[in-house]
Amino acid sequence: MRPGSLRQAQWHAHVTAVHAPPSMRHWLAAGGSLTAKLKAHSRAFRVQCLHQETARCLTDEAAIIGLHRAGRVWERDVLLRCDNRPAVYGHTVVPMQATATDWPLFSGLGERSLGTTLFGDRMVRRSGLEFARLRAGHPLVRRAQAALALEGRAAPEQALFFARRCLYRRHQGLLLVTEVFLPAVLELAPVVATDTLINKA
Repeated sequence: MRPGSLRQAQWHAHVTAVHAPPSMRHWLAAGGSLTAKLKAHSRAFRVQCLHQETARCLTDEAAIIGLHRAGRVWERDVLLRCDNRPAVYGHTVVPMQATATDWPLFSGLGERSLGTTLFGDRMVRRSGLEFARLRAGHPLVRRAQAALALEGRAAPEQALFFARRCLYRRHQGLLLVTEVFLPAVLELAPVVATDTLINKA
């Protein structure tokens, strides 16, 4: 791989193409809402909004959201936290031409879950998942590393991160969500409800 290409990812339609270990593939290939899955693996789930503002989209995002080259978009980056540990770095871009009718709740999400909004809206159409291995030079890896470093949780500089992305459509609007899975996600286990334990006792 050429040094310059570290800033771009090779996205694949099949999870097997990224050669993820089984424990990570379990998360990458999971269908449905990632938010719901994370909630089922933690006693306290929270969305931490890092920023939501206009920005230049990444080079490997432009074509899929209908741009001829990287340009200005609405961007939202978050950490999905399970029991206060960052488990997933979420990155969303929306083309500037999208309207409030296309995505009526996006601008006011704050620290609410975007996933819950998308999966609860029958007008939203979802494309197939794409998968990638992100290396240290990729912008999303650098952002995730910086967010983790602020908490003293930084992964090794050369760590390889696995990610997936999905394109959503509503009316004429497009919205691309990329999820970068952080090391802590592999330590999560399903949470058994207290009342279930009592009934089994």
